[in-house]
Amino acid sequence: MHEQNNFSPTDSLRLIQDMIGKSKSQFTDNAYYFLMWGWLVLLASLLQYVLFVWVKVNWHYLAWLLIVPAVVVTIVRSTRQEAKRTVVSYVEESMGALWMGIGISFNALMAIFFIIGWQHAYPFFILMYGIGTFISGGIIRFKPLQVGGAICWVLAVVTALLAYEHQILMLAFAVLISYLIPGYLLQQQVRRTK
Repeated sequence: MHEQNNFSPTDSLRLIQDMIGKSKSQFTDNAYYFLMWGWLVLLASLLQYVLFVWVKVNWHYLAWLLIVPAVVVTIVRSTRQEAKRTVVSYVEESMGALWMGIGISFNALMAIFFIIGWQHAYPFFILMYGIGTFISGGIIRFKPLQVGGAICWVLAVVTALLAYEHQILMLAFAVLISYLIPGYLLQQQVRRTK
């Protein structure tokens, strides 16, 4: 005899909340990327500032070579994670598509600024951080990411009014607000709920 499972509205809601909680937990496992990229961008921008303002070298932009190993680590680590997964949730799929799109957009922006000059690149990079973190926060229902994203939008406008050397510092501040603080808060929240 075939038994049929009937979910009440409460059971359905609980199942959906459990799935969101698991996705949030899985995202926290992937918070590694937010924290790694946040720290690397923060360090690279501060190093560029020191090289540009204090040391006064023309090759200050080479500070951004710090992110090359992060690209390799991200590709290798995400490829290994994908190979181990048997099921990919809608949240994970959405986050993957979002950040792939953000990554491609960053590369397109870098190509554009390579052609037209870097004097106003950082407001656009900050804008992209805002988009990625705001939407990520909406997908996993985590307000600190959304707040960090919204603050980045304001910082992008303010940064456009500043001299280039100050734009570099605003980039570091934007990453602190949108990647690092929310990343650590998300880790803490999920650890408390486990």
